[in-house]
Amino acid sequence: MKKIWLDGMMGVVVGDALGMPVQFMARHEVKANPVTGMEGYGTYNMPPGTWSDDSSMALATLVSIREKQGIDYDDIMERFVRWTMYGEYTPAGIAFDQGATCMGAINNYIEGRNYKTCGKVGERANGNGALMRIMPVCLYSYEEYQAGNVTLAEALEYVHQVSALTHNHLRSKIGCGIYYFMISNLLDGEGSLRERLQAGVDEAIKFYHEDSNNHDDNHDELAHYSRLFHLDEFRKCNEDEIKSSGYVVASLEAAVWSLITTDTLEASLLKAVNLGDDADTVGAIAGGLAGVYYGYDAIPGEWREEIIKREWIEKITTI
Repeated sequence: MKKIWLDGMMGVVVGDALGMPVQFMARHEVKANPVTGMEGYGTYNMPPGTWSDDSSMALATLVSIREKQGIDYDDIMERFVRWTMYGEYTPAGIAFDQGATCMGAINNYIEGRNYKTCGKVGERANGNGALMRIMPVCLYSYEEYQAGNVTLAEALEYVHQVSALTHNHLRSKIGCGIYYFMISNLLDGEGSLRERLQAGVDEAIKFYHEDSNNHDDNHDELAHYSRLFHLDEFRKCNEDEIKSSGYVVASLEAAVWSLITTDTLEASLLKAVNLGDDADTVGAIAGGLAGVYYGYDAIPGEWREEIIKREWIEKITTI
């Protein structure tokens, strides 16, 4: 229990850093020279161990939770502003690879300082920019729920509202919610990795179907994630049936598929990033789940050693 923040957050950062050199590369290009370890000087010409906006926004959220001893939406947004304007929470003091939806929300916040309305809405606000950074909120919500400090609905409200800071569409919120339930079951469940992930999906479906306030909307939006409903069947998909784009549904599918078709953390993350396209974010999403399940010690030592600002990340995750 004491290590779950280190496990989950370092999983996110390592997956991000593994995928960053091949970010936006087509799958056939990656296959010609696949990622086999912590590399660098690819898409953004950065040294090995460099992590991107995925980890920066997750780490900014983590620091906010630590310092505020809870979820403070304004404080999280203020840290996102400092990240993009001043390079805080970055490997080298400069923000890069910012997503358009996240930047639109941050700019809205700068103009109005209203966290309730800054998030982007509409069908196009369903990129993976909320899911990629939601790990610390999931861990906080999980611990608060386990301690009896909040109800399950209140725990999910934290997840949904932090998603809405940038991606204020129900589909993105539900994607983050499914991720929460997966994390919860990876931590508390029994059986194999796939069985625990399946239990998480089952709990998510039950939760959203029983939410009478949004039942019809939840049902419609859950349908977009239907390939995840039966993981025994989903793992039989061929690689060419898996998309690794920046669409929240595709990114979650790619991450989960990479996990349930491998049996080690190392293999799952390499499989995820070698799908190409939005490789760093698929790697980060998969890495978070893999880190929670396999643990920090399962991350190859040579990968951990390459991570820029590793000591700082380890410190803030073990306070």
